[in-house]
Amino acid sequence: MKAMILAAGRGERLRPITDTIPKPLVEVGQIPLLVHHINKLKKAGITDILVNSAHLSEKIVSYLKDGSSFGVNITHSVEGPGGLETAGGIINALSFFEGQDFLVVNGDTFIDADYSQFLVPVKDDTCAHLFLTENPKHNQKGDFDLLENGECTKGSMYTFSGAARYQSSAFEGYEVSKLKLSVLFEKWSKEHKMKGQLLKGRWFDVGTIERLEEVNTYYKENCDV
Repeated sequence: MKAMILAAGRGERLRPITDTIPKPLVEVGQIPLLVHHINKLKKAGITDILVNSAHLSEKIVSYLKDGSSFGVNITHSVEGPGGLETAGGIINALSFFEGQDFLVVNGDTFIDADYSQFLVPVKDDTCAHLFLTENPKHNQKGDFDLLENGECTKGSMYTFSGAARYQSSAFEGYEVSKLKLSVLFEKWSKEHKMKGQLLKGRWFDVGTIERLEEVNTYYKENCDV
């Protein structure tokens, strides 16, 4: 299985840090967020990884190179100024997945979990299999509901972790342009083509200076051994 790390965001709320450092290279426990993801993907047996980038993309490409120093194979998808948003970035890189279902994780998150849980296959009648988490204080309204049959619908029970498995066919036929995943989630939810499950582990959205400090405190107390 192949994976994609979304790493094209600007990180406005992490300024001034992100004026000179791409958001996914911001460090947690003195290790860039991207490297945390790469190491956990490798441990789960996922070594073919595509990383998209836009803001300060040259720094991401220069830092990761071909991935050999991390024991993985990294392909870069460099987007134009402003990027293509989440779904647009996936569509732009769709050929990398060769028609197979694939994993996507957000590069600006920190997940203290075993990534082998992401190996669950996407059912043929499903476009996406989302991993959800309890609503954090900054997103009390939530994103999705999870029904007893595993169907994932728009709602307020849980927050999307940014980790999901997708069918390549769900993105086929779209032109490469700016497009958010939320638009497709809305469509798939109405079509009853989304499944989901709760993430096993701790999840952090490293979206602000305050949250960065929070995850670094957590890391020092729980992971820095």
